[in-house]
Amino acid sequence: MTNSEAESMFHKDTHEHGKPKNFHIIINASAFEEPGPKITYRELVNLAFPGDSGEIIYLIQYVAPHLPDGALLDGESVNLENGMKFDVTLTNRS
Repeated sequence: MTNSEAESMFHKDTHEHGKPKNFHIIINASAFEEPGPKITYRELVNLAFPGDSGEIIYLIQYVAPHLPDGALLDGESVNLENGMKFDVTLTNRS
């Protein structure tokens, strides 16, 4: 892909002010597009495990291009960046 092709793809996916319409993220190796600008622990759980009852505790870890690596606890949220990767896994506690 040439630079101009990449720029064209970026411009198709942006608002007139240059901010992304949707953020392209990866959750447990599956691609998602989310409106942002933030995503919550519960939203990530629902995307990773649709139909979750809310009674199971998950560990959520993430890496992002311009943010330090981190983790989310229930009730927390994080600002989204394109290319963020989230791992949502069951803990051994309930």
